[in-house]
Amino acid sequence: MTWDNLPSLYPVLVLALGMLVVLVAGLTRAGQRRETRLILFIGMATLALAGVAGAGLSGATEISGLFRSDAFSRFVLFFGLISTALTLVLANNSREVAGRRMAEFTAIILALCTGLFLMSAAKDLLMAYLAMELVSLSSYILTGFRRADRLSHEAALKYVIYGGVASGVMVFGMSLLYGLTGTTSFSGISKALTGASTVAGAGQVGELAVVVAGVFVFAGFCFKIAAVPFHQWCPDVYQGAPTPFTGFLSVAPKAAGFALILRFLADIFPATGAHEAKWPLVTLLGIISAVTMTLGNFTALHQLNVKRLLAYSSIAHAGYMLMGVIVLDTDGSAAVILYLIVYLFMNLGAFAIIQLVSDSSGSSDLPAFTGLGTRAPLLAVFMGVFLFSLAGLPPLAGFIGKFYLFAALLKSNQFWFIILAVIGILNSVVALFYYVRILREMFLRAPAGEAPAAPAVPAVVMAVLALLVVPTLIFGVYWEPIRSLAVYAASALNLM
Repeated sequence: MTWDNLPSLYPVLVLALGMLVVLVAGLTRAGQRRETRLILFIGMATLALAGVAGAGLSGATEISGLFRSDAFSRFVLFFGLISTALTLVLANNSREVAGRRMAEFTAIILALCTGLFLMSAAKDLLMAYLAMELVSLSSYILTGFRRADRLSHEAALKYVIYGGVASGVMVFGMSLLYGLTGTTSFSGISKALTGASTVAGAGQVGELAVVVAGVFVFAGFCFKIAAVPFHQWCPDVYQGAPTPFTGFLSVAPKAAGFALILRFLADIFPATGAHEAKWPLVTLLGIISAVTMTLGNFTALHQLNVKRLLAYSSIAHAGYMLMGVIVLDTDGSAAVILYLIVYLFMNLGAFAIIQLVSDSSGSSDLPAFTGLGTRAPLLAVFMGVFLFSLAGLPPLAGFIGKFYLFAALLKSNQFWFIILAVIGILNSVVALFYYVRILREMFLRAPAGEAPAAPAVPAVVMAVLALLVVPTLIFGVYWEPIRSLAVYAASALNLM
């Protein structure tokens, strides 16, 4: 590393410094309201400065084969910064995050945001593992943030157990790859697999060993994106975690997980020198994609808690996005990136409304939404927009996201990819049923007893909802800006 490479680390350094300042500020004994505002200001200022540092970067910079700052990693950086900023605003207006503990919440989520950027920029197995652990450990803490809530404790414990198992399996796979290739660098592994190496000379035995190691590594990746069979943690964690963090967890770490998968596959199977060893792994990912979306959608049909329902919805959406991953070209990667953009708006918006309903009623079960169309018609309409977009109905942004995913599969003109696209379309129809259940509760049913009070909506939260619902509507009819952004970010991966 040289001093010339240091600017590519400025966003990381700014976020780290912001964490320290937040923790020091949290030691003060000022009035709770004043202290909370100060912490929020420092957190938002840190994110803004990190954004300025990221915007000042251009081109591609690689540091010692471990870290690469390019258009792709910078996209994930800004994705994480925006997600974190919105979450901090929502958390500051939530009853589930105590004001006196806002400093802890802010510092930990800034650390998590740092891990997201490092995951997307990783070019080495060790860097990828350390970045994933930074994200995971921060997520465990924030999941169990509500000390007096049994569900929060249970969710954190399950999260740690599942995460530890997935992490152990992944490290074992990484050790196998290192033993087979003699390197932990993504590009070094690719050269060892494609060149005249010991692995290549071993024929089918060597190829099988690489596939087994790759499967173990992808166990950790699948855990991060909540794909089957490493999805079991997701419903309990989404239900038990503070709602503002649940919304963040459903979008930001998932985006970083997909970024790491795309980076790993792009480096291991580059456009120049791609080889047949990729097809067993691609086939496995295709099967995981089909099973993930199917299990997520059909299990969501029977959920009574809206946070659990959206947890299974999130699992299904991971299956949709895996369709773009297995194409292994720029169009597929761009489709995944575009979908992540629209997913940020519609899913974080849905969880913001769940937070308002939960704060007012003390519950996130389906009956808490009964009659919301009468009590708070604007909130109910916003929720309808987000849910219909998640279902992929036109003319909303979710439809455009799914359109490009299916188009990337169909463009490949391969029989099994076409079958997978058909499975995805059928699953989208199934998903509409459980989204409509929430709408039915809000607009077509009246409370059994006395109607609960309308949720109190702070002005800043209403502003956040407007910031989320407007792009959900606009990008459904004019999506060229985010399409161009997605293609630009995906082109940095140098796929076909």
